[in-house]
Amino acid sequence: MPSNKKGAFTFVLHSHLPYARQAGRWPHGEEWIHEAASETYLPLLIALHDLRDAGVPYRLTVGITPVLAEQLADATILQHLRAYLADKQERAERDEQRFAVESNRHLAYLARWYCDFYLRQLDALERRFGGDMIGAFRELQEAGCLEIATSAATHGYLPLMERDSTIHGQLRVGVESYRRHFGRSPTAIWLPEAAYRPAFEAEADGRRYLKPGLERFLAELGLQVFFAETHTVAGGRPVGKAAGGVLGPYGEVERRYVVPLADYVEPTQKTTYQPYWVAGAEVAVLGRNERTGMQVWSADWGYPGEYDYREFHKKDGLSGLQYWRVTGARVDLGEKDYYHPDWAAYKMRAHADHFASLVEELVQAYQTESGKYGIICAAYDTELFGHWWFEGVDWLREVLRRLSQSEAVELTTASRFIQAHPPEDVLVLPESSWGAGGGHFTWLNVDTEWLWPPIHEAERAMERLVERYPDASGDALEVLQQAARELLLLESSDWPFLITTGQAREYAISRFNDHLERFHSLRGQLESADTNPALARSLFERDNLFPTLDYRAFRRREP
Repeated sequence: MPSNKKGAFTFVLHSHLPYARQAGRWPHGEEWIHEAASETYLPLLIALHDLRDAGVPYRLTVGITPVLAEQLADATILQHLRAYLADKQERAERDEQRFAVESNRHLAYLARWYCDFYLRQLDALERRFGGDMIGAFRELQEAGCLEIATSAATHGYLPLMERDSTIHGQLRVGVESYRRHFGRSPTAIWLPEAAYRPAFEAEADGRRYLKPGLERFLAELGLQVFFAETHTVAGGRPVGKAAGGVLGPYGEVERRYVVPLADYVEPTQKTTYQPYWVAGAEVAVLGRNERTGMQVWSADWGYPGEYDYREFHKKDGLSGLQYWRVTGARVDLGEKDYYHPDWAAYKMRAHADHFASLVEELVQAYQTESGKYGIICAAYDTELFGHWWFEGVDWLREVLRRLSQSEAVELTTASRFIQAHPPEDVLVLPESSWGAGGGHFTWLNVDTEWLWPPIHEAERAMERLVERYPDASGDALEVLQQAARELLLLESSDWPFLITTGQAREYAISRFNDHLERFHSLRGQLESADTNPALARSLFERDNLFPTLDYRAFRRREP
């Protein structure tokens, strides 16, 4: 470690959207991608490339789920994104003319400001990045500025899957998609919803067998580090220093580490400032730092609630553009004041200064208290920045700029830190997620429990199809590949999430049922040995992700 540094820091930005290609437009569907690309992904790429071009030695970790990468690389989505940006720019131009007629100089100025904003995004997409956002992220990774982490293929909620073949399939397809897009194998992964499943004993046909923890699947695919919610690491059960017996193949020595979730009533507190090996495989876990997380996420004192920042919820009745600022904590939408970009920029710089100072204080305090070199892992949904918190991308840029000059903090990436500072301790982690209550409630509750029996039945059906067609070719291969795609899309954690939150309940139900029906239509052909590729080909026109998918990834792995 650099002699003058007290500790390390990495942003971990988790980028994910459900598969929405040709699945409707406003208010749900493909427009989700266009909004996030124009307000988050493109501004983030511009900011990171600007820092790189200015010689700023920054590093961070950016997760891009495979299903999102497939969409950002898709020609149809990119074509629609160009039209979306052009439409936004034209709306701003019409607003400018309308406000000028109304003699509202400030709104006319804001409309011109928006016009320039969307023109910059379109210019960056076409000229600077050559219409290739994935390539722009890949370039930054090749330059050593960031590490791109992967995830499960369609962000399936892994702890609630019934079959280990599904977990392996979700992860393997995700890793293979990553290799195709980024030209290398991933070493870091964001488990969907930061949801972790430990090893446990199951029973089949009257005999008991061990279902491995998720770390075993990760190790098999060459993944070295994943991320967990704060309470997952803080509630982990220490099992001593890293040693050969703990990290080897499953055996008697490791069965004692299979601990029921109920046994975590009185957890031994561990720190998120250190990585840990997870008992069962040589895979490390990094926990989300709570203090830096709350500085952004807190509804009471988080940065996005600043009164001078842009108000997300109030939109112009004609153009849909947002011309107002937060104004106050309890100010009605009808009473919001106009947005002032210069006021917001001043507050953004102050918040960047504050956050950089906070990181310095935290790493120095940890080293003083422990005598160890630690890391702060600040994890957030990428879409928070720019889309929900309009000034957030600028804030990220300025925090990275400030910390790159820090005498106390080393900017790093997740895998880089693990390689330089391997874990010294081993933990058994509890079953957990970063959802409400730290468990599975967001995805399994009275409103969503009906989704899981059809998912589990489809998992078993896919295993049987692989057994029936161990080495398919021709028409059967096409149908099997599309059946696997529909199974992956059926398993997306987005559908139960949207149902639970009510954000797009009917849309999510419709999408779930569509993919379920498509899977069973293809399954029926295969089970009757009457395969006609016409249906598979027509579905591929709509659901064309993972073009090199190997259906045998879903081969049965347990009794």
